Amino acid sequence: MRPPLAVSGIDGQTDLKLSLQQPQPQPQPQRVMALPLRPSRRNPRQILPQGKSPTIQPPFPWATNHRATIHTLKHLAETGINVVSGDVQCKRCNRQYQIEHDVKSKFLEVSCYVKENKYKLNDRAPASWLNPLLPNCRYCGQENCVKPIMAQNKKSINWLFLLLGQMLGCCTLAQLKYFCKHTRNHRTGAKDRVLFLTYLGLCKQLEPNGPFDR
Repeated sequence: MRPPLAVSGIDGQTDLKLSLQQPQPQPQPQRVMALPLRPSRRNPRQILPQGKSPTIQPPFPWATNHRATIHTLKHLAETGINVVSGDVQCKRCNRQYQIEHDVKSKFLEVSCYVKENKYKLNDRAPASWLNPLLPNCRYCGQENCVKPIMAQNKKSINWLFLLLGQMLGCCTLAQLKYFCKHTRNHRTGAKDRVLFLTYLGLCKQLEPNGPFDR
């Protein structure tokens, strides 16, 4: 038998109440959209192309095993390196030979000029650096005609020789940017700006505690 219905009378009217349980809607699972992963930001200057080692065979006794990096003056003195040499070629007679620079005296010339004029230059190399006065040829006697011979491989550039002879302006913009890239320097802009940073960077390598910061 069916159970009796609940009957209640209100003001003479009959109110039938049926207790029915309505099914509750099931919650729908929320869809979470997966955001694309952002590649981690890494300094491109610290990433070498695949297959390149972070260290190299030092191309010169005064160079370290890191690209575009030379030893300090203290290290050079302690190891008895007082003179550096570099290959040059006359633009007139095409003779090739070597020139030597005294490290102490030549660096004194460069460093004194930098210390006295660093803030006047406004981060730009002067004309004497951009178009350096070249040595005279010891064979044909032609003036201002002996240029440094640049290594085809940038890692073998004789940076210290170029600095002491104030011939860094003979480098191409690409070669100067190579130096700035591997010495953690800003390397965009015109050649006079990148050349200025190269001079400061090499002076800083020779004398780390010197006033050669920008």
